[in-house]
Amino acid sequence: MEEKFISAWASAREKAAGLGVKMRLVPAEEAMKSAHRCLSGRRLSDGFNVLKEMGRLDLTLEALAIDKRYTGLFTDEEANEALTRLLEAGYNF
Repeated sequence: MEEKFISAWASAREKAAGLGVKMRLVPAEEAMKSAHRCLSGRRLSDGFNVLKEMGRLDLTLEALAIDKRYTGLFTDEEANEALTRLLEAGYNF
């Protein structure tokens, strides 16, 4: 499941980059550590606000973190943080 998440996150970053959204490269071996760190604080993921303005919150780490395929990789607190960020941004499920 972890490998699929890492691949999906890389794909989302590539799609965002194709839209002109700058996102830092996250090496596969650091992906889970980086995702947990981002979701455990109040810092939004890279490109979150730009993707929000573009109506593409589906490409954010937060959207992946609440995807039922990957929720087992995150704590309840991390998933709740991701959900809160998305709801506050007006994400349509």
